[in-house]
Amino acid sequence: MLVEGVDYYINEDGNFVFTKEYHLKRGYCCKNKCLNCPWSYGKSTRPEVEDPEPGEKST
Repeated sequence: MLVEGVDYYINEDGNFVFTKEYHLKRGYCCKNKCLNCPWSYGKSTRPEVEDPEPGEKST
């Protein structure tokens, strides 16, 4: 049985969000780019680069 606050939480939009602990208990990556994926599937390893404002040159 899932426990709210341990296995999942409900976000501001009313969506159920599984926690890192839930994913680890499940034991495998589903490859759905989950927000709390402990395997970091789909997460960029590059630092985010902000786009320049219109009219500015990028460095």
